[in-house]
Amino acid sequence: MSRNSKLAITAALALALTLASLAQAETIQRAGLRITLNGELTPQKLPRQGSAPIQVSIGTKIASSDGSDPPQLRKLAIAINRNGRFDSSGLPKCTERDIQPATTQGALAACGASLIGSGYFNAKVLFKQQVPYPAEGKLYAFSGTYKGKPAILAHVYGKKPVPTSFTFPFVLQKEKGTFATVLSASFPEVTGNAGYVTGISLKLGKVFKAAGKTHSFLSASCPAPKGFPGASFPFAKATLSFPGKTLSSTLTRECRVGGG
Repeated sequence: MSRNSKLAITAALALALTLASLAQAETIQRAGLRITLNGELTPQKLPRQGSAPIQVSIGTKIASSDGSDPPQLRKLAIAINRNGRFDSSGLPKCTERDIQPATTQGALAACGASLIGSGYFNAKVLFKQQVPYPAEGKLYAFSGTYKGKPAILAHVYGKKPVPTSFTFPFVLQKEKGTFATVLSASFPEVTGNAGYVTGISLKLGKVFKAAGKTHSFLSASCPAPKGFPGASFPFAKATLSFPGKTLSSTLTRECRVGGG
């Protein structure tokens, strides 16, 4: 094979991988607001009957198409397909007062046994007569409760522009229909009027022992009809609310039947 042929094949593979990567993201745009949503389910090979442990990753980026400051995110709701199951029975329950205020090390020391995932939080802080200052921090997710309801407590600690920690709870609610579990979080107290959220990513999943049995915080089956090796299905739906507008988008993913 000639060098030119090898280069052509390499370029084609690179292009295919790039297009595959772009295909995983969903972008919606309305009135100058651009939202990019991405999510993954691993493994993709799942039983048709019963369920198997999984990890779920989901993230969103928020921007304006003209480069100006985007509106402030006020609420984020993530709905998970009914074939996904949440099980926190046997996990210690963390509360907001356990981890707020606290550094990352402090939060892990207080609720490390409840840790179920991690991610990143990005925002920009507004100062008078200055350009917005980028702020970011590692996010840790703990299984817990909020106002007596099951919740995932997302804790963020950032050192810039000043050391700050905050916690925002994703309250878990059961629904009927295609999406059976909804994780809903509000952000007014996090950003107030002095900043805006530009991105959030979260990866959830944990296998643990409780009462002598193995549990998985997240598990799922593949909704492929009998006789079919796999299926394409609505994996997750994200709804973002801003002052005066709400945008939502659904991610479609694929699974293959195996393991049961």
